[in-house]
Amino acid sequence: MGSTMAVKSTVVGVAAVAALAAGAVLAVAGPGGGRGGALDLDERSLVYVDEAAKRVAQDPGGVSGVECLRSYTAGGTLVCLHAVALPPGFSATVLNDDLEVVREIRLDGTPSRARVSPSGRMAAWTVFRSGDSYLPAGYFSTTATILDTETGTLYGSLEDFTSIVDGKPYAAEDRNYWGVTIAEDDNLFYATMSSKGKTWLMRGDLAARTLTAVRQNAECPSLSPDGTRVAYKVRTGEKWRLHVLDLATGADTPTAETAHVDDQAAWLDDRTIAYSRPGPGGKPAVYAVPADGSGARGWSGRGRPHPRRSRSGSVPVPGQPVDPRRRVDPTAARPDDRAVAGTRAARCTP
Repeated sequence: MGSTMAVKSTVVGVAAVAALAAGAVLAVAGPGGGRGGALDLDERSLVYVDEAAKRVAQDPGGVSGVECLRSYTAGGTLVCLHAVALPPGFSATVLNDDLEVVREIRLDGTPSRARVSPSGRMAAWTVFRSGDSYLPAGYFSTTATILDTETGTLYGSLEDFTSIVDGKPYAAEDRNYWGVTIAEDDNLFYATMSSKGKTWLMRGDLAARTLTAVRQNAECPSLSPDGTRVAYKVRTGEKWRLHVLDLATGADTPTAETAHVDDQAAWLDDRTIAYSRPGPGGKPAVYAVPADGSGARGWSGRGRPHPRRSRSGSVPVPGQPVDPRRRVDPTAARPDDRAVAGTRAARCTP
């Protein structure tokens, strides 16, 4: 416990760090856990980081004793990226369904985002860092890594994996990785790679330590519960649109959300995608949209909205069916004015 993750990273601009303060955090707790404090990881509900308390909270439920800047829960596992007083810095803490600490790892950077695989075994996070010798003044880089919470294996930076583009190894120094999403088998994963002004959707193999390019112009992937599709962002000029890629056929489907979406979306079920973007007054709000391109965006909140501000963290955990009592009305574009708990209305893009 308490080991330092010291790995290389790559260039991103100054604006990325400013985005950290503006995010929202959303997770949907699913099967695989018991009760721990105010959190019930068996209960399908909204999990977020409370702005006032700066702690993970659940609705329905309450505020727990877990302090996080970024968090994500799935399969009875909660990963929490948080500040450390002495020496000053940040750590990633993995907790079980009773909120007992399983592992703590010192982070070599500022928390950006976190994810957990559907089983709860694999945890992933991205941090911002500075100081690499090739970076221009005022620029930052990112480090993305994956932890096997069962064996304790820390896979280091994704830059240490072999990346393959157009069938050939790709080792450009400016490679940058973020937005990890992990499959049910705890080996397959997807992430974003950027280099030379381009982005790629990368398919990762943990056992082989490889990353293979799937397509260009893809950011912040989120794997569907059935593993057949990836929701991701497509950049058009200065705007990102939310799309869905069929991994078998390569068919790319724009969703009915036409607004700018700067978030790593998540699947509520095999048909519905949730994401955060600004609502009325500029507060982060949770929306949902059909994955097949039909319908319109709808409000994804649970129960009565509360005017609660939250800090940034992560988005809904994939792999669980939508609560039938909480169907999304695609005709009612009502934002949750709660400013939700999930990766970013702050940027998913570094």
